[in-house]
Amino acid sequence: MLPAGSHQPPSATPTPPEGFDWRRALWHGAFLLGFAALMAWAWQGARIDPVLFLQHSENSMKLAREFFPPDFTDWRIYVDEMAVTLHMALWGTFLAVIAAIPLGILGASNITPWWIYQPIRRMMDMLRAVNEMVFALFFMVSVGLGPFAGTLALAVHTAGVLGKLFSEVVESIDHRPVEGIRSTGANRLEEVVYGVIPQVLPMWVSYTLYRFESNVRSAAVVGMIGAGGIGFFLNETMKTYNYPAVAAIMAMIIATVMVIDVISARIRKAAL
Repeated sequence: MLPAGSHQPPSATPTPPEGFDWRRALWHGAFLLGFAALMAWAWQGARIDPVLFLQHSENSMKLAREFFPPDFTDWRIYVDEMAVTLHMALWGTFLAVIAAIPLGILGASNITPWWIYQPIRRMMDMLRAVNEMVFALFFMVSVGLGPFAGTLALAVHTAGVLGKLFSEVVESIDHRPVEGIRSTGANRLEEVVYGVIPQVLPMWVSYTLYRFESNVRSAAVVGMIGAGGIGFFLNETMKTYNYPAVAAIMAMIIATVMVIDVISARIRKAAL
């Protein structure tokens, strides 16, 4: 019961349910059917065979047991070569960033005209499409075996990756600061330096750190084909079936990547 003289508030008018969106449902259904057809087509091409995997699981377990215990007898050599791998990743990432900054700006459709950003985008596509291993083989012919070839391979491929990521960040900026700087009579370069760079810099730093982590792993891989670093010893121990040494090298790579991930996460948090 309500007190005398009080009035019951009018009840809220129920919102009628919206009509079923058949067009949206059809699009979703078509997407799911297309995705299922794509995965079925890829299943045949990849020759996915779970039965075969289960049949040979015993061999896999037997091979895995041969990796233990890891053999750290030559750990001093592994540490030195791991340092070389880090050097390759550092310089490869640094050179890539130098190239990716202008590529990211020139490849942004909201800053440059189509006749500039379209060729830049296609060039970045080519750099990303070729794996570091292929670039490493090319540079080995040019500069010889060793870490320099691996560093150049990482730099070229990573420039395409970071250039693409940098350009997407530039395309998502708030244009109001840029327009405010333009209203003061600033030229195009000043608009980029004072209106664009401050907005994109935190994300650029985050992407750069992520690619550095990836390049540490990639540097170990290109080292397996003659680019130096820990990858060379990983390849040699695998060729001689010295699986305990392989386990030690892999453990060292994993530990290095973990440490880098912790440090870069703190840097990203501070930058963002």
